Amino acid sequence: MIGAGTIGSAIVKSLLQSGYGAGITATRRSVEKLRELEEMGASVTGDNKKAAAEADVVILCVKPKDVKHVLGEIREQVRGKLVISVAAAVPLQFLKETAPEARFVRAMPNVAILVREAFTAYCIDPDVTEGDRKRVGDIFDRFGKHAEVEERYMDALTGLSGSGPAFISIIVESLMYGGLKVGLPRDLALLASAQTVAGTGKLILETEKRLAEVKDMVVTPGGTTIEGIYELEDSGIRTAIMRAVEAATKKSEAITQAIRKQ
Repeated sequence: MIGAGTIGSAIVKSLLQSGYGAGITATRRSVEKLRELEEMGASVTGDNKKAAAEADVVILCVKPKDVKHVLGEIREQVRGKLVISVAAAVPLQFLKETAPEARFVRAMPNVAILVREAFTAYCIDPDVTEGDRKRVGDIFDRFGKHAEVEERYMDALTGLSGSGPAFISIIVESLMYGGLKVGLPRDLALLASAQTVAGTGKLILETEKRLAEVKDMVVTPGGTTIEGIYELEDSGIRTAIMRAVEAATKKSEAITQAIRKQ
């Protein structure tokens, strides 16, 4: 793991907690910030070259602006190896041009990796082998759900599922504040709000019901829910969330274009 910051550390923790058998090394400039990972069983170092040289698979998790420098630094060490990049908005072509001898997977997970409930979208370069695919699947299984997609969808998925936990946190917070407004204790309001969001997501995924069906399961004529829905529709919440995803996607596209010009 090259760059064990917030997401990088979450990935390492997820792998360790899931019993991933291979040895894991995490790197960061401030090695002292990796003590928790070391206590969990990972090796830690500030030497990217050494870590990459000893690895079979390298996960690159640095800021987009740092990818060219860091990947250039370890170019020889990743020759002939599988490199999984989780650097947001960095295209496969850029990765391949920087280290042509490596085989690349571009991935976009989210912070739900911490509880192994992330959605990870990924795309692969043509040099990735069938064995690589199986290894990638084994790794991503430990993060949560995942799907291989065409690269042209990656910026949109960055805006949707990559940024999504922040948007959902606002929704949960709003539900909690609603609970506070009608007199619920804070802890109870938060638990009810977060579990309602988590449970609804599971209901949709596991029953494969249409969203309208789930909504109609709750709405009754003249009942409480329809009163709330009326207020939501009047507030423009749908378009606000759509605009949020669109804005995040456009930002990802702008970062991608800036990286291409490096």
